[in-house]
Amino acid sequence: MSYRMRDVAAVADSGPLIFLARIDLLNLLPQLFDKVLIPPEVRDEVMVRGRNHPGAYAVSQAKWLTVQAPDPQLVKSLSILVDAGEAEAIALAQTTEDCTVLLDDLRARKVAQRLDIKQIGTVGLLLRAKKRGLLETIKPHLDALMESGIYIRKELVEAVLREAGEL
Repeated sequence: MSYRMRDVAAVADSGPLIFLARIDLLNLLPQLFDKVLIPPEVRDEVMVRGRNHPGAYAVSQAKWLTVQAPDPQLVKSLSILVDAGEAEAIALAQTTEDCTVLLDDLRARKVAQRLDIKQIGTVGLLLRAKKRGLLETIKPHLDALMESGIYIRKELVEAVLREAGEL
């Protein structure tokens, strides 16, 4: 397997964008992926309906984000299982070559997994960034994430810190 510094494409749901923005690490995404796409629903969740929330402004200023609409038929079938932003993100990932979908919601991640779509959450992104030398440590960032309102299971924190060599 050849090792690439960056993966080809990511489709982001709102959660990872907002949480990375809240801890000033949004710019990890273009360092980890050649292209970062968001569906229109995610753009609206973050930059229109959520424009006054922490992190929204940073996301709106990210020039490397590309808004791309998914296949409406795929979205329709996924909307039964997950919320609108997640449905659009998963649908877009289904039709984007060599793509990873960025999702924090467990149900949405299970749906993506069943569809054979690579998926990773905010915590996994931090671990990947550390492994690729983009972050020296991840513990302060995990602490900042939890302080910013993301819920991370204690077992996951311990497992990630162990894998990062910080425990």
